[in-house]
Amino acid sequence: MRSVKKIHGRGVPLAIAGLVLVALGLTVAACGSSGSSGSASSADTMLGAGSSFAAPLYTKWASDYQGVAGVKLNYQAIGSTAGIAAIEAKTVDWGATDAPLSAADLQTNGLVQFPTMIGGAVPTINVSGISMGALKLDGPTLADIFLGTITKWNDPAIAKLNPGMKLPSTAINVVHRSDGSGTSWMFTSYLTAVSPAWKSQVGANTSPTWPVGTGAKGSSGVAALVQQVDGSIGYVEYTYAQQNGMNTAQLKNAAGMFVKPELSAFAAAAKAATWKPSEGFASPLVNEPGAASWPITGASFALMQKDQQDAARAGMALKFFDWAYTDGAQTASSLNYVPIPAPVYKAVEKVWEQQITVSGTAVWPQ
Repeated sequence: MRSVKKIHGRGVPLAIAGLVLVALGLTVAACGSSGSSGSASSADTMLGAGSSFAAPLYTKWASDYQGVAGVKLNYQAIGSTAGIAAIEAKTVDWGATDAPLSAADLQTNGLVQFPTMIGGAVPTINVSGISMGALKLDGPTLADIFLGTITKWNDPAIAKLNPGMKLPSTAINVVHRSDGSGTSWMFTSYLTAVSPAWKSQVGANTSPTWPVGTGAKGSSGVAALVQQVDGSIGYVEYTYAQQNGMNTAQLKNAAGMFVKPELSAFAAAAKAATWKPSEGFASPLVNEPGAASWPITGASFALMQKDQQDAARAGMALKFFDWAYTDGAQTASSLNYVPIPAPVYKAVEKVWEQQITVSGTAVWPQ
């Protein structure tokens, strides 16, 4: 592993990655004997780590799949940056990130990347007097809130977007991720697309230098902190907002329409996706066209090593994702994730066949 891992322009020191991997090693060691790619896990247990954005679905898939196949998934929602570090160090069977790696980075590290679901990052608020789903924001105003330029909920910029709404003079308490996060990358990619000020001062990053606010670990940490303090605003994957009964804001999209976060809005944005196998299927989905599109939409990706040591263990992971694409699609929809379309996952499985091998022999199909 390199001494400094570059993800979208920011370095992750080796010392930090090392602490993450030690923690993972302790967790995995409890599962049993050594498995493929250097991960310590039992013959019927695979280990995944990374994205908290996708964690609600991975957790449900894991429960359902164990009932069907008798195979367990131990998934650690440690954030995309740490998930990338873990798969590069070969301490997990697969990593998960919402900030896709470039084709060059995949090549350098001998990785295969493929999408597993599509979801939406949403602004969540806790402001007394504002009813559920009523607040409207646009991109520049949201950026100014996270830049610290707008500091009160009754600021004229917010009032202009919400005529007739009684807005309190409560101070705005910004909450953001403290760990390296694909959700942060998705959120800041959107702010970069819609706000020249954000683009010049902060930019898109998994671990941005936040101008203001309080950090919390993971999407669950952001959700909890927003709920604790009146006047707060943060961002989480939509399922976290739903599961916690949180108030979410409407956003003005690229077509100039205010839309609420919901499955149909994520699906509308996903229609514009271009999935290129040569680029690791990376497809930015922020600020997409269309009157119904949610502007902060994105895919979550799995990462696996191309050169595997154990065909059975590699096959166990691929069988899980093959099941997830088909039998798990309805579960994805029920949790407000958009399933990966059949033409895309068939292209993904073709890549598995071509690139995931043991001593030069293809692992898939089984």
